Amino acid sequence: MTTAAVHPVTLEVVRNALYAIAEEMSVIVMRSARSPLLKEAGDLSSALTDAEGRLIAQGRDIPIHMGVMGFTVKELLKRVPADRFRDGDVWFLNLPEIGGNHLPDVKAVRPIFAEGRLVAFAISLAHWADIGGTVPGSYVPWATECYQEGLRLAPIRLFSSSGPEREAIEVVLSNVRGREEREGDLFAQFAANDVAARRLGDLFARYGAEILTACFDRLQAESEMQMRDALRALPDGTYDGEDWLDDDGVEARPIRIKVRITIAGDEATFDFAGTDPQARGPVNTTPFIACSSVYYAMKALIAPDVPPNDGCYRPLRVVVPPRTALDPDPDRPVVGGNHETSQRVVDAIFKALASILPDRVAAGGPTTSGLLLFGTRLADGRWAILYEVHGGGEGATAAKDGVSAVRVHMSNVMNTPTEVIESEYPFIIEEHALRPGSAGDGHHRGGLGLRRAYRVLGEDVTLTTMFERRLIPPWGLDGGGDALPFRVTIYSQTGERVVGGKETLALRRGDLVLVETCGGGGYGAPAARAAELRARDLREGYV
Repeated sequence: MTTAAVHPVTLEVVRNALYAIAEEMSVIVMRSARSPLLKEAGDLSSALTDAEGRLIAQGRDIPIHMGVMGFTVKELLKRVPADRFRDGDVWFLNLPEIGGNHLPDVKAVRPIFAEGRLVAFAISLAHWADIGGTVPGSYVPWATECYQEGLRLAPIRLFSSSGPEREAIEVVLSNVRGREEREGDLFAQFAANDVAARRLGDLFARYGAEILTACFDRLQAESEMQMRDALRALPDGTYDGEDWLDDDGVEARPIRIKVRITIAGDEATFDFAGTDPQARGPVNTTPFIACSSVYYAMKALIAPDVPPNDGCYRPLRVVVPPRTALDPDPDRPVVGGNHETSQRVVDAIFKALASILPDRVAAGGPTTSGLLLFGTRLADGRWAILYEVHGGGEGATAAKDGVSAVRVHMSNVMNTPTEVIESEYPFIIEEHALRPGSAGDGHHRGGLGLRRAYRVLGEDVTLTTMFERRLIPPWGLDGGGDALPFRVTIYSQTGERVVGGKETLALRRGDLVLVETCGGGGYGAPAARAAELRARDLREGYV
């Protein structure tokens, strides 16, 4: 840790400059990427770390990614020693065991130098619409090993000060679908890191490496102190919570996520003993995602204004038993665990803390990505991959009704606009509306889910689903009612079929895929709801 004195004004200028750099990185990817998943939906995140890989700033992006990227560089440095990095390098990786989550989330890491020494790293994470594997879009609901899920990128240098490493890039592009889109996305990540390096270079030139490094330490120390203060405001004790996955895609059985939270003074321990063993199917996830879920939950519940960096998370200890669904063997499939199992962790934490934070914990909501992934070949033979996520109704709280058609917790991805889907893919969106009657009743009612209908215009289209809350609905709190669960139905010439939450199937021209997302759970006894609000609910289709 450095000991250089830092003027308070300098610290604030540096703080805001760092966050501006991270925000600019995300904007650059969205404006220069090729795939709609990045340029429209924004399934990406950006972060900066110090030379040891400790998080110092992040964009306002996706919570699933942000905790994970606090580990990425630390784990990378265990594989690639610091003396291997050169100015101008950009290394790419996606291995879950290297501070990661699942294979489609590809991380581009650039070391940044000042005054001849390594001083920081920039990380651009982008969800590639395809990373190879058995199924278009790289989600394999029936996978039982990681190798079915796509290309596994151990850290590899794809750019140097001399430019692109074309031979290495070609190895990557030769193993994914939609190589033109993937190449555009890859270069967008390079561009984001390049700008970050220049912006940080300007900061180091202005203040010097000693002052900037001292600022990094101060920012982390401040966040640590603020998180400790927030923990001290909670009553000491032990609190248990659990939630369940519907199934793992291979075996038709629920999977338990169990947490015991121990709060002692200014520290908290999250012990996941009691979580079910690793699954055969692709709902396993990594300890890094378990940590990310813990960090998100505590930020949201007790420390929303604390800057999220390495210091913020130091008072939080996470214990994950090996060979469970949260720390599987390296060869287990994990693609769905990234955004489904992570949210089961959050819901388990919320349930555990509901008794001591009744004014902050919401009822259950659409804590699932609601993923539908369509794959098809266009007339010119190119692959088109539509990766579309769907929100639902927010759970009510002790103070207010839930919001309709929104995403909560670990997912912060936007939907792809109808106009983009209809111009770039062989679909027509025939309906996009709220789902009547899907909200949970209560003193405060939950929000409504949504309905979206996709009419298939092409041939040889595949549909892959990866969503939860199909069997176990969003839960009510304090006497509030549960909401309707998630449902996907296909209407074809041969009849009607309800689709499983983790399934791949073929579609034909003319088929209609109807998505009906879950509502939000209610809060408090329904009998306590005011008569005028009840009348409005009836008019607007909530009940």
